[in-house]
Amino acid sequence: MSEEKNVAQTKFSEQELIRMDKLKDLEELGVDPFGSRFDISDYSEALKTKYADVSKEELAEMEINVSVAGRIMTKRGKGKAGFMHIQDNDGLIQIYLRKDILSEVEFTLFNKCDIGDIIGIRGIVFKTNTGEVSVKAKEYIHLTKSLKPLPEKYHGISDDEIKFRKRYLDIITNRDVKELFLKKQKFWSTVRNYLIENDFLEVETPILETSSGGAAATPFATHHNALDIDVFLRISMGELWQKKLLVAGFEKTFEIGRQFRNEGMSNEHLQDYTQCEFYWAYADFKDGMEFTKELYRRITKAVMGSSKFSTRGFEIDMDDEWKIYDFETIIEETTGVNIFNTTKDVVMAKLDEYKVEYDTNIGFWRMVDLLWKVVRKDLSGPGFLVGQPVELNPLPKRLKEDPRKVAQMQIILAGSEMGNGYTELNDPLDLEARFKEQRAMSEAGDEEAHEHDETFIEALRYGMPPAFGFGVSERLFSVMMDRPIRECVIFPLMKPKA
Repeated sequence: MSEEKNVAQTKFSEQELIRMDKLKDLEELGVDPFGSRFDISDYSEALKTKYADVSKEELAEMEINVSVAGRIMTKRGKGKAGFMHIQDNDGLIQIYLRKDILSEVEFTLFNKCDIGDIIGIRGIVFKTNTGEVSVKAKEYIHLTKSLKPLPEKYHGISDDEIKFRKRYLDIITNRDVKELFLKKQKFWSTVRNYLIENDFLEVETPILETSSGGAAATPFATHHNALDIDVFLRISMGELWQKKLLVAGFEKTFEIGRQFRNEGMSNEHLQDYTQCEFYWAYADFKDGMEFTKELYRRITKAVMGSSKFSTRGFEIDMDDEWKIYDFETIIEETTGVNIFNTTKDVVMAKLDEYKVEYDTNIGFWRMVDLLWKVVRKDLSGPGFLVGQPVELNPLPKRLKEDPRKVAQMQIILAGSEMGNGYTELNDPLDLEARFKEQRAMSEAGDEEAHEHDETFIEALRYGMPPAFGFGVSERLFSVMMDRPIRECVIFPLMKPKA
C-alpha cells in the first residue's frame, strides 16, 4: 500500500474513502461532482398539500410536470426501479425512479448515489398505492456529492456539544430544529412589522462605543487600532443613541440587533444575543403597557398559532387579563420584608434562608434585587411589574405619587422578566445626580452600575420630549419554546476544542 494511501486512511473513515472514490466514478461518467444551478418549480410540502385530495387516477390524467431538488435522506430498491426521499427547504418528498424511463447514465447515478447527496429531479406528480404524493423521475440530475455520511437517521445527534458545533447536521437530521428557527424568524418579523405599522422608524446605532451606557451590565472591552482608543461592545440596543434621536426630532424609533454582555451563562442568559428596543415620544409607561400587551399577543399568535402555550410548568394564555405586581408589595407579601423599612443584614438573612448565593460586598439594593429574583420565580403572568426603586435604575422618571420609585414596567412571564420599559428621564439635572450615585456604587464594587455618559447629559440639556422606551430580547422566544436560550441560537458561541 502506498504512503499516500496510508495517510488518507488515517485521516478519513472507510465510508469517506469509499465516497471519495465515487468522485472518480462521477467524473468518468462526465458528471461534475459538485454540480451547477438548477431551477426548482415546486417544494415538497406545497406539492403534498396541493394534491392531497386528488385521486390517484385524476393525478395520472393531469400529467403535472415539476422540478424538485434536495438532499437524499432515504434510498431503497434494486434492479430496474427504486425509491428515495429527498429533503428540501420545506420537508420530504418521495421520488420513484425506473430504469426504462431514465437514461443509462442517470440510472447509474441513482445506483451509485449515497444518503446525503444533493440531487435535482424533473418528473411527474403521482400517487402511490398507499396514497403518498410522489414524483416519478423523468430526469435525474446530480448536484452535490456528500463526502461524509450523515448521522444515523433514527438517533440523530444526541451529544449537545456536537449539536451546537455542527448545527447544520442537527438541522438536517432533526426537522424540529429547523422549525424552531423558522418560528424565530416569525417572532422577529412580527415585532418589526408591528412597530413599522405604528409609524416607528427603524434605525442603526453604533455597536462599538467609547462608554458602555444604557444598561446595568458588564461590557466586553476591545481596542480600536486606527483611533488607538479602548472601546466597548454595546450592552443595550442603542438606548442613549435612540434618545439622542428623540432630541433630534424623531418621535418613534426602534432597532433590532445584536448586543453583548460579558456575564455568566445560564438557561436565560447569553453573552451575545438579539434585542429590540424602541422609543416613543410623548408617551409614558402606562401607554407602553397597553402597546406591548398587544405586541406580545400578536407575537404569540404568529409563533404558536394561538394565544396559549406551556412553559416551565406554567400554562400561559396571553389573552387573559394581565396582572399588576407592585415591587414593594409582592416582596413583602412573599418574604415579610419591606424593602423601604429594613436593613442590609435583614435582607442578607432572608437570602440565606432562601439559600441564595451572593457576594457580601455588593450594595443593599443589589441584594434587594436578588430577593426579588427569588419572588418572581413563582409568578406565572402574563403581567407587569411596577414600582421599582430608583436605586435599581437611574434612567426612568420618578413616580410623582412616590418619588422613591420609578415609572417603570417589566413584563412577567413564567417566573422571569420578559421585557423592560419605562417613562424616560428627560431632566438632565436629575439624571446627572443619579449618574453620580451610580459612580459611587461602581467605586464601591458594583460591576453593574451605570456609567456616567456626559455626551448624553449634554444632549438632554437641549431638551428631550417626554417619552417611553422599551426593550425585549430573544429570551422571550426561548421561553415560548420552553427551551434553554442557547438552543434557540442558530450558531451559539463555543469554546474552541483543546
